[in-house]
Amino acid sequence: MEHLSGHRLMWMMVMFDLPVGTPKERKKATKFRQFLLDEGFEMSQFSVYFRFCGDRSRTDPYVKKIKMAAPPGGKISILLFTDKQFSDIVTIQNRNVGRMPEKPEQFALF
Repeated sequence: MEHLSGHRLMWMMVMFDLPVGTPKERKKATKFRQFLLDEGFEMSQFSVYFRFCGDRSRTDPYVKKIKMAAPPGGKISILLFTDKQFSDIVTIQNRNVGRMPEKPEQFALF
């Protein structure tokens, strides 16, 4: 098996701004958030979710699924980061500085 370096392993971040002015829009936005959680994404902020994908070839299926699940209106952005870039993200919460979580251990089984 080829060694996958931190420059080849990929993370996906999904950011979105969806309309929530009506009960119907709120329901669609909630359904989209739940879809992301069901697909293995973790919430970083209320409208920012991330997921470790493995190598680049494993990102396309998620992009396709997100396109299919996207509710009408609003804006959704999908960003791809190498593991190395993702590990350099600094998070500040309540003035405490932290790093993003490590990639899941279960990936080592594949």
